[in-house]
Amino acid sequence: GCRGTPVPARPGVPDGTEGLCARRDLTENPLAALPEGSFLGFIHLQSLAVPLPLACPGGRDAWQDVRADGSSRLCHGQRNPCNSSVELAWACPENSVCAPDGPGLIQCLCDSPFHGYKCLREGTFPMLLFGGILGTATVSLSLLLWGTQRRKAKTP
Repeated sequence: GCRGTPVPARPGVPDGTEGLCARRDLTENPLAALPEGSFLGFIHLQSLAVPLPLACPGGRDAWQDVRADGSSRLCHGQRNPCNSSVELAWACPENSVCAPDGPGLIQCLCDSPFHGYKCLREGTFPMLLFGGILGTATVSLSLLLWGTQRRKAKTP
């Protein structure tokens, strides 16, 4: 099943999801603490068992039910921090919307057509302008270097 192996050193997994397994059992994990960001992207995780000394990731407020069961702590029913009535510490900027990103974690996604830092830029990225300037600079520099360094090349 979904019996866990030690939590990876990098946060989340490459595609940002935990796969089809919505239950994880980390009771045999030897870690004294869960690394920060270990559950980043685990938005479908609904049940988690951790060793009793460890707290549930995201804290008590990130789960509907947290209880001790023998030598493990059971965290059940991940809450959506964007819909929480708990203190709203997540202030997404204007032109963006809050989206869950794991137990107690959120991300702010820009509304269309906004993008960039704090979703302040409107419209699309000026790809043609950027590509034109970059291409012109590259060709110019290449021609300059070819012209200045060509005289040092020996002919056969």
